[in-house]
Amino acid sequence: MFKQAIPVLHVSDAAVAEAFYCGMLGFELQFAYRVDEALANPCYMGLCRDRCVIHVSSFSGDAVAGGVVYLMVEDVDGVFGELRGKGVTVALEPTDQSWGNREMYVKDADGNTIRFVG
Repeated sequence: MFKQAIPVLHVSDAAVAEAFYCGMLGFELQFAYRVDEALANPCYMGLCRDRCVIHVSSFSGDAVAGGVVYLMVEDVDGVFGELRGKGVTVALEPTDQSWGNREMYVKDADGNTIRFVG
């Protein structure tokens, strides 16, 4: 039985990623693993917001920068207002797609796309 899928996004700098995902997108840091705690990188972090969980890693070999994650949300326009209020650059403003979704896209510093879908 499948229980859960957790996407892993590659980032080049864990501190920049934590500031974006936690400070701007509202995720909470659940854990951070570093081989050497005195160094910021490489780092593997678990992040969550509500019931959405993502992991980001600056370890070589963990994923490839430029990935995409779909986050299913109740109110795309509400998320848009929240993120705009925090100064997040939005790559695609809330749009009704021809396939029936309402979607909004943001990108992190490494080009990973977070798609908010309602």
